[in-house]
Amino acid sequence: MTARILKLGTGIALPVQSRALGYCCAILILIVGASIATLTLGSLGIALPDLFASLLHTPTGKTGFVLERLRGPRLVTAIGVGAALGLAGTLFQTVTRNPLGSPDIIGLGAGAGAGVAVSTLFLNGLIPTPIGALAGAALAIVIVHLSTGRGFASPARVIIAGIGVSAIAFAITQYVVSIGLRDQASQLAAYLAGSLNAANWNDALVLGATLLVVVPASAALSGDLRLMEMGDSLSDSLGARSGRTRTIAILLSVVAAAGAVTAAGPIAFVALTAPQIAKRATRSPGANLVASALTGALIMVVADLSVQQLDWADGLPVGVLTAGVGGLYLGYLLIHEWKKGRV
Repeated sequence: MTARILKLGTGIALPVQSRALGYCCAILILIVGASIATLTLGSLGIALPDLFASLLHTPTGKTGFVLERLRGPRLVTAIGVGAALGLAGTLFQTVTRNPLGSPDIIGLGAGAGAGVAVSTLFLNGLIPTPIGALAGAALAIVIVHLSTGRGFASPARVIIAGIGVSAIAFAITQYVVSIGLRDQASQLAAYLAGSLNAANWNDALVLGATLLVVVPASAALSGDLRLMEMGDSLSDSLGARSGRTRTIAILLSVVAAAGAVTAAGPIAFVALTAPQIAKRATRSPGANLVASALTGALIMVVADLSVQQLDWADGLPVGVLTAGVGGLYLGYLLIHEWKKGRV
């Protein structure tokens, strides 16, 4: 398989394989097509000539409203959330060498939900929902880090601790809902499922800032991530420093997932499925950072387009759709791994 080297400055060199490059180009085309469909379909859709004209001139009237207030920020947020989750998933799966792993299982999403529930009950909405989500997610990750006794150095301990923290956070959320949030239960349920209904440009900016940090750092780490696929002992002998690399990769994964959760709530299964789809499609070793990010973005854009335009999905939080499809994929992945004797 032909490989080329893509140099980013003087310190980063990324191997690019022809199949992976072709896959990424195809996914980009699909993202553009789905984005155009998102902006043009439906009763509030923008006519194609007006959409293309808005690229050259400041849009006004209906076109301006849809692009600047209604569907524009929602579309950009969907792309950012998907890309962040795709990156988070591939970083986590690479360093834990577990295709069933994702930041979801270490309590990030459940912690975000608990943070929103507790802040809404005790602070009566004084703290914005994204801040409550971020605080809950951060607290969950800190507890996981401390409870393993070795930080993020042991993947097995991280996963076990994460499952425990997730269970506790879920119990806290259910308790808060049952005693004090009956009137807001439906609103909280939509957030916990993951929703883009209230997405705005602030959410897009949060994701942009998150990706601005995570993408270059992940690219700089890509060489060590490739070495880690050969095992800790061999990668250490080649200078990858597996413990340090694993800790940095998990931290970057957590930052990326936290940005997505802050903007849209806990979106299920995107971080799990996007890296697996990208890896199988490209057949490339390593973390497949770009392919995973683009795959995650496509999943989110198509899922959000579906809940906006399909009658049977009308009004659903986008996370409900990703959870349904992702659950089916998880079942397939479990069977596949079981047949290979890995689970």
